[in-house]
Amino acid sequence: MRGAVAVSTDRVVIVGGGPGGYEAAHVAAQLGARVTVVDRDGVGGSAVLTDCVPSKTLIATAEVMSDLSGAAELGVVFQDDEGDAATSIRVDLARVNQRVKQLAADQSEDIARRLAKDGVDVVEAVGRLDGPGRVVARAADGSEQVIEGDAVLVATGAAPRTLPTAQPDGERILTWEQVYDLTEVPTELVVVGSGVTGAEFASAYLNLGIPVTLVSSRDRVLPGEDADAAAVLEDVLRRRGMTVLSKSRMESVTRHGDTVRVALTDGRTVEASHCILALGSVPNTAGMGLEEAGVILKDSGFVNVDRVSRTSARGVYAAGDCTGVLMLASVAAMQGRIAMWHFLGDTVHPLDLKKVSSNVFTAPEIATVGWSQEAVDAGEMQAEVVMLPLSGNPRAKMQGVRDGFVKLLCRPGTGIVVGGVVVGPRASELIHPVSVAVAESLTADQLAQAFTVYPSMSGSLAEAARRLHRF
Repeated sequence: MRGAVAVSTDRVVIVGGGPGGYEAAHVAAQLGARVTVVDRDGVGGSAVLTDCVPSKTLIATAEVMSDLSGAAELGVVFQDDEGDAATSIRVDLARVNQRVKQLAADQSEDIARRLAKDGVDVVEAVGRLDGPGRVVARAADGSEQVIEGDAVLVATGAAPRTLPTAQPDGERILTWEQVYDLTEVPTELVVVGSGVTGAEFASAYLNLGIPVTLVSSRDRVLPGEDADAAAVLEDVLRRRGMTVLSKSRMESVTRHGDTVRVALTDGRTVEASHCILALGSVPNTAGMGLEEAGVILKDSGFVNVDRVSRTSARGVYAAGDCTGVLMLASVAAMQGRIAMWHFLGDTVHPLDLKKVSSNVFTAPEIATVGWSQEAVDAGEMQAEVVMLPLSGNPRAKMQGVRDGFVKLLCRPGTGIVVGGVVVGPRASELIHPVSVAVAESLTADQLAQAFTVYPSMSGSLAEAARRLHRF
């Protein structure tokens, strides 16, 4: 019968219900396998419950606040009940966080319903391997069951990294998973760590009207991102009032009553009402019996996998943050799908990180795909580069946007687009045509000849592509 799925005798056990786990479960079920997901915290994992969905929901509120701050330039004037001009806009953080947690819970329930519809069994327990084809699921009441599988996928994610000298208390010293329990607006906030997570929270809380100090051990914000993009963001953050302490390494974070004190290695101290630790992640792989099952772990504890998500143990795959490949929900989901396509004999394309698009949800956003300017400058890839500021874009002028740019990289001779960067509002949406071009090896001419709406931000992408025609 057309559309029917052949019944398979394959049994798949997935440990972890985040994007790597639940997307793998959907693929395996679609291909006819019997699927069991062992999950301890609620399907959706940290991406849905404590990370991506909550943080981007918080950032959505911050974006509204940011837009309102520039409303007067566009001719929008706010008045109070007496008709006088409003002098300030405030955020109700308790209501914001209530909405954040509700949306996360709703998303988790949606995923659970989809898994049930696909016939996937979900076991609420902590899973560990007992050999390459056996998973022991330990429930909250201490009871255990053994689940046999022809294939096992480890998708247990990662947790916020902490230090002995900087321990979170869940009240004043917080990891990024704990900020949603705040009910009062911090009077001052210190964010330690200037990577993606640190930059996103620092930008969000700044736009919510909170004084923010960002402690960065590197010479600039977002050291792993495009240097031009990072420079634009840091300039915007400083103009909006953020204090950025570059080349400043944190030594300790301590609480003194209602004050948090951040000590730096050079002897300086920074005091605030709250501190967010954004010190990176550690994989949730300890005590899982992985090495005993023949799974090789890296020195940092991450699971070593190849481009089709295989580990060193036969029949054991891994996906998501526990592999440390690239900590994005989209990558975790693709790793999980690839694992099941590979195990169940469907068409599979190995993971290609040069086709992954990513976004930093700051204000402005920073989106990237493909080869980087840094790689070109280092001689790793030959490419011609064109960068256009958004300040010359007509739609940007209408919306009062002055900061940001589009950048395209293409191969000399062939003109094939191999990378791109977008900095500006909704860069996460604007990067998609560049991502398609990179994935499908389109030329700059082909990208330029596709129609864009006038006026639109995407018009700058077409213009940049046209400027690459001579190459």
